[in-house]
Amino acid sequence: MRVVFPGALAAVLLALQAFPAPPPAAAATAGATHYVLDPAKSTLEFTFTQAGAQNKGRFRHFTTVLDWSSEDPASSHLEVTVEMALVDTGDQERDDTLRDADLFAVKKFAQARFSAAQIVKTASGYEAVGKLTIRDITRDMRVPFSLRTAPEQGQNVAYMTGKTSLKRLDFGVGQGDWKATDQVGNDVAVAFALRLIAH
Repeated sequence: MRVVFPGALAAVLLALQAFPAPPPAAAATAGATHYVLDPAKSTLEFTFTQAGAQNKGRFRHFTTVLDWSSEDPASSHLEVTVEMALVDTGDQERDDTLRDADLFAVKKFAQARFSAAQIVKTASGYEAVGKLTIRDITRDMRVPFSLRTAPEQGQNVAYMTGKTSLKRLDFGVGQGDWKATDQVGNDVAVAFALRLIAH
């Protein structure tokens, strides 16, 4: 082990002072507000076509974390995790079918995730640029949304709403007979209305 004597230590310290200090690691997200979901006042719904008729479903449990910088939206981050087993279309038999191996396969793929490492400003609001993973298949995704922040009863809250669409077969949701789109359409519309609370 090398021993540094007091005189040598002073020389080392003087030498280190000649180098500029590295920038803080958190500088990119300075000023960001950390929001988490208020599940009691938030919805995540989807619309699909079955036998020529439109049907609607929702997920009864999901989480959302938003690190939001109004001064620099591009440095903001969004993470959404959905518990796929808690799907609710208002029909028990259909929900059980959705959970089966040929569709959501919830025993093997319990969660779906959307992770956006960048948010861009658009003419009508914002767009979360990230990746969506369903059934362990990941695709690039851009999700448009609007965001409104306000103080409420001593808390800072944010209201985030938006709509997007995806093709279920892009994520393997439809194996065997369910690959056909004559009975269940390939296009799925997704809508969300979230209340987020600053922490």
